[in-house]
Amino acid sequence: MVISRKQESPKCDTFINEVKLKQTEKFKYLGTIISNDGKTNREISPRTAQAKINFQKMKTILTNKHISIKTRKRALQCYIEPVLMYGCEAWTISKQIKNKLEATEMWFLRRMLWIPWTAKKTNSE
Repeated sequence: MVISRKQESPKCDTFINEVKLKQTEKFKYLGTIISNDGKTNREISPRTAQAKINFQKMKTILTNKHISIKTRKRALQCYIEPVLMYGCEAWTISKQIKNKLEATEMWFLRRMLWIPWTAKKTNSE
């Protein structure tokens, strides 16, 4: 794979023992999707989905009103955020990606605090 900013990546012929290797546009390496354009847009959606699935698995703990919010937030930080942020060291963060990550965080917090989407509460509230 050749990583390039150009719309169409340049062709590169690589041979091992006189066998030509196929050039790909993206592949998964250690759980992270690496694409030829160097962007991480394709990585955010699956990470968000995996984190939300894990949140749903732990819903009984994370939405329990008898457990303090401080403890529930710590559980969120320990068990859910690592799933969401896995491989983030290699991401190129744009404003769009930052907004998606913040929206996912607010999705978690609203469900933990039992705030329905019809409540029209702002994020700062």
